[in-house]
Amino acid sequence: MGPGRAHAAGAQLCDPPPESQEGPMEEKQPPKAPLASSKGCNRMKRLLGFEAADLSSWSRLVCLLNRPTDPAALGVFRFLFGLLMALDIPQERGLSYLDHKYLDGLPVCRFPLFNFLEPLPLDWMYLVYTVMLLGALGIMLGCFYRISCLLFLLPYWYVFLLDKTTWNNHSYLYGLLGFQFLFINANRYWSIDGLRNPRKRNAHVPLWNYTLLRTQVFIVYFIAGIKKLDADWVEGYSMGSLARHWLFSPFRLVLSEEMTNLLVVHGGGLVLDLTAGFLLFLDATRPFALFFVSYFHCMNSQLFSIGMFSYTMLATSPLFCHPDWPRRLAARLPSALHVLLPLSRPPQPSPECVYTKGKGPRRRPGLRQKLGAAFTLLYILEQLFLPYSHFITQGYNNWTNGLYGYSWDMMVHSRSHQHVKITYRDGRTGELGYLNPGVFTQSRRWKDHADMLKQYATCLSGLLQNYNISEPEIYFDIWVSINDRFQQRLFDPGTDIVRAEWSPFQKTPWLKPLLVDLSPWRTKLQEIEDSLDNQTEVVFIADFPGLHLENFVSEDLGNASLQLLKGEVVVEMVKEGQNHTLREGDRIQLPPGEYHKVFTVSSEPSCYMYIYVNTTEAALEQNLTRLQELKEKVENGTETEPLPPELQPILSGSLTDGTPADPVVEAFLRRQQRIQELQKRRSAGLGERFLRFSAKKYFVFRRSLLMTAISLRNLAWGRPSLEQLAKEVAYANMQFGEEDSTSSKVEETPSKGPDRSDL
Repeated sequence: MGPGRAHAAGAQLCDPPPESQEGPMEEKQPPKAPLASSKGCNRMKRLLGFEAADLSSWSRLVCLLNRPTDPAALGVFRFLFGLLMALDIPQERGLSYLDHKYLDGLPVCRFPLFNFLEPLPLDWMYLVYTVMLLGALGIMLGCFYRISCLLFLLPYWYVFLLDKTTWNNHSYLYGLLGFQFLFINANRYWSIDGLRNPRKRNAHVPLWNYTLLRTQVFIVYFIAGIKKLDADWVEGYSMGSLARHWLFSPFRLVLSEEMTNLLVVHGGGLVLDLTAGFLLFLDATRPFALFFVSYFHCMNSQLFSIGMFSYTMLATSPLFCHPDWPRRLAARLPSALHVLLPLSRPPQPSPECVYTKGKGPRRRPGLRQKLGAAFTLLYILEQLFLPYSHFITQGYNNWTNGLYGYSWDMMVHSRSHQHVKITYRDGRTGELGYLNPGVFTQSRRWKDHADMLKQYATCLSGLLQNYNISEPEIYFDIWVSINDRFQQRLFDPGTDIVRAEWSPFQKTPWLKPLLVDLSPWRTKLQEIEDSLDNQTEVVFIADFPGLHLENFVSEDLGNASLQLLKGEVVVEMVKEGQNHTLREGDRIQLPPGEYHKVFTVSSEPSCYMYIYVNTTEAALEQNLTRLQELKEKVENGTETEPLPPELQPILSGSLTDGTPADPVVEAFLRRQQRIQELQKRRSAGLGERFLRFSAKKYFVFRRSLLMTAISLRNLAWGRPSLEQLAKEVAYANMQFGEEDSTSSKVEETPSKGPDRSDL
């Protein structure tokens, strides 16, 4: 893509550089060949906003990137970005539940990018977030703009680098946009700085200010589309269940769910990402692009919990329009509103731009203009290189390349974890023990990344010594399925991760390869799964030669069996002490309540499946169905026999005092309550839904404000007594009105820290 669309914001934007203006143009009589070339240049100028000659030398490129451009669209985007970041900080950045994450003295394993990074004490973390919030508000208002950018940027990247488990593409994008704002002149329009300084008010900005932002947005779309050329996405395995969402109901009227998944979810996402940047860039296709990307981001806001990302991308779309669109819009509104609206007058000249004709002073590019052009080109090259830099940081490559969050591989891979076992061994006594997966952590992402697993093992090694375990060795057995493949091991279960080697610049030796040769089996696996009834479940396993799986069949599972699909295995019944050899197609029944081991003895990976029925769940479902039928019969009068006292609550809907609590009746009442709540939510009007949404957001922002005030007070005047502090925190936790506590992130996090019962 070119250096940016130089939309016409005045005649001077399309004028050639000074070198091409020497001599009266009307006296020259060029031959026909140059005339044809001139027509081609004019066509290129109309299409892209610049001519090929503008790229013919460094001097002309500098002139192009520093052409005076209307600051209006840039100022509006600055306002929207600051506003969205101010809304994001209490929510996805975590200000509303900061005390749960960084509680002082909490024994938690953390996962910073650099091991020397550690969180500050809780009260100081609140101060860091306060500074970041003030910076976002300063960016929004254009008040002390450069300082506000630093106030937002430094805390943001500190918090971002402090926890790799929260990384995602849009959080990375926010940091990049904040970095760009630090260098561009986004405070030249609709800003407090403009009111304070007349020279900055409504002044031209260099074209490279827009080029940076437009190219960044283009890269987000286009690289995401390139990543979606992965076979799993093209074949529809990345997001197989998304087509069931109610948003795709209109498509399912004319397409099957399978075709909706393949054509609309995966095909539509691929085409949109590949073309959106180009379509937004061109005047002729921009209206269509604006409609489709707006529809796309509005859908994403309902499909995924991605915070302000959808709205941020919506805010970036007008950057591709003519830069003076806010002026033209404001000029059409009533004059009584002009006091509050952005300026509609044309911008004034700026010494930071290169003028070749028009109102501005004609001047050659200076050092500032050359540095701006160089920075733009280097930044764009870096952003094009970084998503493909995984050959350098090989230690972060697992089944997917690099840490998730900076490669724009959005939603390409979905994972499911069937089995996770953590074994520790006392290095002196040899005693073995097991840990609950996720103990001492607040995240589940460590299971998929070798670098985080190494950090987790090192942290566990230190914490276990507090439990009289000397020189502990830590072993992980993690089974993962990626994009509907077999469940298989991700890491070598026989490697002590505490002492295992890991480097960010070398391949991880204890990483097991993804069995991509078994990918064609996914069609067969889906056929097997579709052939089973609703009560029968199946798990597909693939294992490496020489390894074995130790498994326990719960007593709740009936008719559990193991069937071999490929290779050769030996099944050891631990209690009986018997071995059974299975070859392709063989099947063996597994007794409930017992352990067994499955050894892969073939020279190639083995593939097998567990088929079982959860008899306890099936019996409960049958009893609940009978109670529902009995209730309906009593209500319609077909059941004349009086109900026994223990069944009376199914009619009243609640247990009365003194009534013996039957477990099945309690389960029935809980289910009925959930059904009623779900029906109530679905039938709620827009007003009721808006009130529920407002109450939820009110609690988030209210708690953020009160907890921040408590912490800042602690820093200024010291902490009060524990009793007083407990009362203040309890007041901050109060929720007013009817609200679904399970939907609040604050309520999802235990008040005493993660996995407290396990500790």
